[in-house]
Amino acid sequence: MIDIQGILDILPHRYPFLLVDRVLELEPERILALKNVTFNEPHFTGHFPNAPVMPGVLVVEAMAQAGAVMMLHDMADRHEKLVYFTGIDECRFRRPVLPGDQLLLEVRVVKRRTRFAVMSAVARVGTEVAAEARLSSAMVDRPRVGE
Repeated sequence: MIDIQGILDILPHRYPFLLVDRVLELEPERILALKNVTFNEPHFTGHFPNAPVMPGVLVVEAMAQAGAVMMLHDMADRHEKLVYFTGIDECRFRRPVLPGDQLLLEVRVVKRRTRFAVMSAVARVGTEVAAEARLSSAMVDRPRVGE
């Protein structure tokens, strides 16, 4: 299991764009992560204020961030790398994600090369599928500030 401090060490994202709260299971080709959805998140003030729904693009971003944790966690030079989201295919939204929900993010590697991966991702609330997609990503060297 990886807690929020471990996630902060792996991912460069910070509030309000860090969308993974905890890693529950981690294998070389699979990750199960958790995102707690709270009413205090900034997108709820403008995304249907009287009937708040988490934007689907943020659900997909949460799945992508879980995949990035999986790709980076065991790399010695992970602080010198970024994982860029390069594609979304076969994306479907099955149910709205609401304040108070817990998103279980399961991401599996379909194809992996040294710097490229295709992943199958599913976000669930309880046993219900909220969203699913095939995600592509590329690992790149982190640019140095000032270069």
